[in-house]
Amino acid sequence: MKITAIGVNAAFSTGEYEKVITEKDAYDLLLKILNSPDSTTLSTDAIKVRLAQLSRIRYNPRWQSNFLLEFDMPSKRNGQSPYRLLLDVGGDVRHALKALELSSSDIDGIYISHPHNDHIGGMEYMGLTTLFNPFYTVAKKRWLGDDFIANKLFHEEKTWGTPPGSTKPDLFIHKKVLEPLRRALGPGLDTVQGVPDVSLETYFEVHLVGKQEDGTTITHLFEDGKETWKMKPIFAMHVFSSSEEMPSYGISLQHSTGYHILMPTDIQYMIPAQLEMHYKRADRIYMDCETSPIPSGVHPHISDLINYLDPAIQKKCLLYHYDNYPQVPEGMFYGILKAGDWHTYPDK
Repeated sequence: MKITAIGVNAAFSTGEYEKVITEKDAYDLLLKILNSPDSTTLSTDAIKVRLAQLSRIRYNPRWQSNFLLEFDMPSKRNGQSPYRLLLDVGGDVRHALKALELSSSDIDGIYISHPHNDHIGGMEYMGLTTLFNPFYTVAKKRWLGDDFIANKLFHEEKTWGTPPGSTKPDLFIHKKVLEPLRRALGPGLDTVQGVPDVSLETYFEVHLVGKQEDGTTITHLFEDGKETWKMKPIFAMHVFSSSEEMPSYGISLQHSTGYHILMPTDIQYMIPAQLEMHYKRADRIYMDCETSPIPSGVHPHISDLINYLDPAIQKKCLLYHYDNYPQVPEGMFYGILKAGDWHTYPDK
């Protein structure tokens, strides 16, 4: 399995602007200087003026926290490896995917940990672009034939807006996150004209994971070559909003050899006492890390991670979800993630 950090920054992080000129403009300007009859007549001020005229504003964004997991197994899209799973979708995952030269048409499934916008903001993009892409999966093209998706759904009275599961992305989600997600996405996704009862299931094949009403716990098994990874939601308290709790269901990934990855997503404070054993058992931990000057209390702050986290757990942690890049003592943590960083597991 390969895990890529698509975005590593906090919810409201913004990038930086800088003035640049293109390679072609720089080359042309250099030629002009070199070919001048007397290059000494070109003053520094004149060159500065010309550089200012050629300058363009470039934005270096900081994508919000989300990850891409790739398993060596047949994809849902075309049956070819890898199967690609997004762990949350940031504020707008299309740009983060573009940085990896990917788009929604390259993604097979999504896991949503909790319904904050910096984790679900890309869901409209994922749902709408895959729905209106007739080639999203091989099965979808067979099902559609030559029909346009809205016409197909309108005439399929038995489904009324629910395409077959093989034609849309998988959505893995805990039941306590599902209903808030429906409310958050409902107006934006209700946009297929003429088709009644458009819902989340119009766009995604929903797979409930975690504790169910009957007491059973549903996990999901991903193949990875000759081995497997078992994905299980892990509860953690994130915030109390309007006197109501909002948990974040991170994931535990257990390899068939026993190797264990913990991705708690957004957690409160440092390590909830009830989850301490998960952290001790894990071989690798993706730890959210707040670096704001004033701790918010809804994420582990870098000062707490440095001063109070068990050194044995520190060594397992890859830090992310920060505003400014964390300043940490050398060798204290396994690493600090930057956008585009990737790791393969089990760790050899």
